[in-house]
Amino acid sequence: MSLHFVKPYHKHLIKTSFLLSSLLWGMIPGSIHTVCAETAETDQQLSQTDSHTVAIDPGHQGPNVDMSALEPLGPGSTEMKAKASTGTQGAFTGLEEYQLNLDVSLKLEQELTDRGYIVVLTRRDNDTAISNKERAEYAVEQGAEICVRIHANGADSAASGALTISPSSANPYVASLYEQSNLLSQCVLDSYCQATGFDNRGVTYADNMTGINWSTIPVTILEMGFMTNEHDDLQMSDPDFQDTMVTGIADGIDSYFESVGKDVEN
Repeated sequence: MSLHFVKPYHKHLIKTSFLLSSLLWGMIPGSIHTVCAETAETDQQLSQTDSHTVAIDPGHQGPNVDMSALEPLGPGSTEMKAKASTGTQGAFTGLEEYQLNLDVSLKLEQELTDRGYIVVLTRRDNDTAISNKERAEYAVEQGAEICVRIHANGADSAASGALTISPSSANPYVASLYEQSNLLSQCVLDSYCQATGFDNRGVTYADNMTGINWSTIPVTILEMGFMTNEHDDLQMSDPDFQDTMVTGIADGIDSYFESVGKDVEN
């Protein structure tokens, strides 16, 4: 996408150990507040062990799929947008964004599954004809609690770094999702940048994204880096570095659910 505008790992064992220690010493775990960027073991100890369902949306699809037909920008909107586009391309690697998005998303699916999540993917190949509106609806139909849309950026300048896109508090369609989408956006971005070392360009608020406006669950778009920047492009195309990227995204999703869980407990 252009900027042009544009674990629970086996946490059952961790928490079980923590609870046993608490009982032995007569302790009652209290409420602990943390920020999204934190990755301390305490966060893992206090995380809920219930499985969460996460939708991952690999942005775009191959150019052989005609997605030029129009669909409403949001529920009840008279403004129309193309159903989808093919995205940008690596200026130095030649890697297509739609392929990068899919590669990272498939790795992310495995990482989240290993951590105990249930994962929904909106597409598994580059030939799936699914619009941005349909992606949002599919995520909800499959029982997802959040949707993380995977994209990469492009610009006419030497811009670099990662950002997330979230609906604003004044979004005419999903203003009710602002708070949790903003939290999700911040958690994913901070953890991703911490893992990758990419510049953190912050959360951007946009109300002209069809895939956001049709969502009924917290949603964010992660722009993983700029494919028009040599450093970002070369890093993102490296399969080994993609593992690091995926770890960062998954850590951010962990942080989000841990933060939401603490709010519920309080």
